[in-house]
Amino acid sequence: MISRLASSLSVIVLSIIVFLGGYVLGQSPVAPVQVFADTAVSPPTTAEFEPFWEVWELVHERYLRQPVDNTALVEGAIEGMLAALGDPHTSYLSPADQQAAEESMDGEFQGIGAEVEDVDGNITVVAPIDGSPAAAAGIQPGDILRMADGVELTGMDVTEAAALVRGPAGTTVSLVIEREGELLNIDIVRDVIKLATVRGEILDQGIAYLRLSRFGNTTDEELEELLPGLLAENPSGLILDLRRNPGGSLETVVEIADQFLGDGLALVERFGDGEERPFEISDDGLAQDIPMVVLIDEGSASASEVLAGAIQDRGRGVLIGQISFGKGTVQTWHTLSNNGGVRVTIAEWLTPNKSSIDQVGLTPDYYIPLPDVENGAAFEDTQLQAAIDFLQGKTVISIPPEPNLEN
Repeated sequence: MISRLASSLSVIVLSIIVFLGGYVLGQSPVAPVQVFADTAVSPPTTAEFEPFWEVWELVHERYLRQPVDNTALVEGAIEGMLAALGDPHTSYLSPADQQAAEESMDGEFQGIGAEVEDVDGNITVVAPIDGSPAAAAGIQPGDILRMADGVELTGMDVTEAAALVRGPAGTTVSLVIEREGELLNIDIVRDVIKLATVRGEILDQGIAYLRLSRFGNTTDEELEELLPGLLAENPSGLILDLRRNPGGSLETVVEIADQFLGDGLALVERFGDGEERPFEISDDGLAQDIPMVVLIDEGSASASEVLAGAIQDRGRGVLIGQISFGKGTVQTWHTLSNNGGVRVTIAEWLTPNKSSIDQVGLTPDYYIPLPDVENGAAFEDTQLQAAIDFLQGKTVISIPPEPNLEN
């Protein structure tokens, strides 16, 4: 099994840096791994590099404001090279952002606590972190961040936006977000966010409820500590809540899948040359037989989709909720000589049935929307109730979304 410092999945790493000031999703490893050992890379020819050096000399000789910052020029060149690939998941982190990213994987960071990605130039929320200031302020998946402290963020590189949004605990950032065409002003006080990524309880109906908020470096260990106590209560079923879980470490999700599935495939990685690498799990999990429902929504991404997809494909349980996010690629992380980092998309991942979910998402077995909630109104978790009803043998009525007739 690959070390969690060698390969991992997530939604956007820069998204987590924007709001958490850290690298919560475990998008890729901190230590480099040689993925394409037999691939020969031809260096650029002198002629191909000549325009770069021409511009470099021009800036140093003719640019108005001297001296120029060579470090900034080099980092800008790296960012531009990666941006030219057209892949939002392949990106560069400065040394400061790289350090913050590594620290956040240990589960503590300062920020507002939401994951975002760049969608067509819009910094779009994937999901707020459970218990974070962003969640408390009502930030929702799909919200578009338009301004931070009066600075326009639309079209801005995510790394640049990160410097404007993150900050020390106790300070306030004033955000303008767009939600369904309406602009909202939200002030959020940043905080130190400590992530306990697993929580669970026995519901009144005698059903075990297990919430995974992300797949961090210690999530599998947290689950191993919590699960035996829940199962000791002899629950009649298990609800695994992966809603608004933006993903995380690939190794972690494989370890967690081992708790719920018998031996067999968890996922398959497919590389650009067509090579496929299966991820197998053993038959020694604690919750392989208990009736099971998985809750997903549009904020369930990456590693969350790996786990939910494996459970669905192998008939281990049913999915209830809404179509998931659709992050189906794998990134690896390389630390550079300047202590910055580059993450590069190296593969796509497939469900055990070799289905790709990238930009498509997982389709739940039962579509259950959440009700619109007016200000001050009580929230009814219709998805959780549907999971309870299913495990109690009651009829659950799927409510598919209305078809989009615009196209």
